[in-house]
Amino acid sequence: MLKKLLVGILVLSVIGGCNSQTALKYSQGLVKKEQSIMPAMTATEENTKAFFADKQYDSIAVAGEKMEKLVDEKLKEIREEPEPDVKGAAAFKEAFIKYFQFIKSMYTGYKNFGKAATGDARDQELKKIGELADKKASVLRDIQAAQQKFAGDNGFRLETK
Repeated sequence: MLKKLLVGILVLSVIGGCNSQTALKYSQGLVKKEQSIMPAMTATEENTKAFFADKQYDSIAVAGEKMEKLVDEKLKEIREEPEPDVKGAAAFKEAFIKYFQFIKSMYTGYKNFGKAATGDARDQELKKIGELADKKASVLRDIQAAQQKFAGDNGFRLETK
């Protein structure tokens, strides 16, 4: 009887370990999608500051539109990627989709700001960008919480840098 119990526990441990690895790989894959756009995001932020200082609004629009398309491509990849059969995968995927939608909305704001026809219209778009920027910390906390929950639910630890 004890032997059967130990075999059962061992089998469950192996299955749990496989799910943990599957969940970890899924998490890492989504994080890689985010990391893949980070250099472009950093460059766009730096360039946009210079364009703003020089009142090169058309350049801001082009930069925003370029990033909007890049983020949208990653969003499409995330949506099309099937989630693994592990606890909380659908909720985790949805959290990442919301996070990428937020990033995209920032660049849509840049595009709209750059394309605004008047100073008043630019001021309105700048206000919208400011409102989004105010939400950034909250959005980051939400995605980090979703990552922590997914990791906890599936028995792996997140790497911290």
